[in-house]
Amino acid sequence: MTTFKSLGISAQLVQGLEALGITKPTEIQIQAIPKLLKQAGDFIGLAQTGTGKTAAYGLPILQQIDLSNAKIQALILCPTRELGQQIAKQLFKFTKFTDKIYTEAVYGGEKIEEQISALRRPTHILVATPGRLLDLQRRKAVDLRYIKTVVLDEADEMLSVGFKKDLDLILEKTSATSNTWLFSATMPKEIQQLVHNYMDPAAIKIEVNKDQRVNVDIAHQYAICEERQKMEALTFFLKSHKEERGIIFCRTKKSTQEVHDQLIAKKYDVGCIHGDLKQIERDKVMRAFKGNKLKVLIATDISARGIDVNDLAYVFHYQLPDQVEYYTHRSGRTARAGKKGVSILLISPKEVKDMRNLARVLHIEFKQLQ
Repeated sequence: MTTFKSLGISAQLVQGLEALGITKPTEIQIQAIPKLLKQAGDFIGLAQTGTGKTAAYGLPILQQIDLSNAKIQALILCPTRELGQQIAKQLFKFTKFTDKIYTEAVYGGEKIEEQISALRRPTHILVATPGRLLDLQRRKAVDLRYIKTVVLDEADEMLSVGFKKDLDLILEKTSATSNTWLFSATMPKEIQQLVHNYMDPAAIKIEVNKDQRVNVDIAHQYAICEERQKMEALTFFLKSHKEERGIIFCRTKKSTQEVHDQLIAKKYDVGCIHGDLKQIERDKVMRAFKGNKLKVLIATDISARGIDVNDLAYVFHYQLPDQVEYYTHRSGRTARAGKKGVSILLISPKEVKDMRNLARVLHIEFKQLQ
C-alpha cells in the first residue's frame, strides 16, 4: 500500500497527518507529491473538488522551506477569503510536529494595515487572493524576490470570478524566476491560455480520473417542478432531511438572500453567505455552519469556495449553475474524505435539456426523484 512516507514525506509531517487521521494518500497526492518534491519545474494537476489537492502541493512546499531564511519562499493564490483561510489552517495543522514554519493569509474584507503589520513578521508561505496581493505590492508591503514556488489553487475559479488581469500582473513578475504549480478541477480555454503564456511547455501534467470529473461517491438526482413550486419542494426535502447537513446553491446573491428569508419566515434554522454580506456576517455564519450549530447553508457558487466540511450529506441545487464547471464545484462540497453524498437538482420542465447536457459532459447519470 502506498503511504505518505513512501511518497517521500518527512517523518514529522507524516506524524502531523496521522494526528489528523490522514493515513492514506489520495490519487492526486500519489501522483503529484513525488514530482513536486523534486521541484523540477512547472506542474499542472487536474483533479475534482474534494480530492486532497491542498495536501498534494502543501506537503512538498512545507518540506522544501528553508527555515534559515525568514523571507516568503512560496506563494499560494486562491479565489476567495474562505479558501485562503482554509489553506493556511491546513498547512498549520500539517506542521504540528515540525520546526516552526510561518504561514500568513491575506485577502480582502480585512484591514490592510493589520495584514501589513503581520507581514513584517517572519513569513515563509504566503496565501493570498490576487487582488489583495496586488494592493500589498503597490504599498511595497510584500517581498516576492525569494519565492521558489507559485501555486494557483482552484485556478478555474480564480478566472471565473474575474481575476485574470490580476493573475497576469502577478505571473508576469514571478513566472520567470519560480516554479508555477497549477491545480484545477477543470481546464477551460482561459486556463489553457494562462498555461501557454506563463508556464513551461514541458510542464509536467497529471489528470486524475480524466473521464470522471465528478466524485463517484456522489449520487446525482433530480426533481421537476414549476418555478412557483420550488420553495414548496425545497421545504418538503428539508423536512425529510432535517437531521442532515447540506448546502443549498443559488445562482445570484439576490436569490440566495430571498431563499434564506423565505426559509427563516417558515421557521427553518438556516444561514446564508453571498458577496453583499459584510465580512463579519459571513464569518459568523461560517463559524456556526462549521461548528454544526447550523445544519443548512444557502450560498452562491463563489462564496462557497473554501468550505471544507467532511460530513455534508447533500448539495441541493435550487437553481442550475451558470456553467458546467460550477456543477463540479458545487457537488464536490459533499462526499468528501471518502464519504457518500447526494447532489439534487431542482429543475423546471424547460431545464431538462440543460440537465441532460450536464450528464453528457460530466459522464454522470441523474435519477429522478418520485
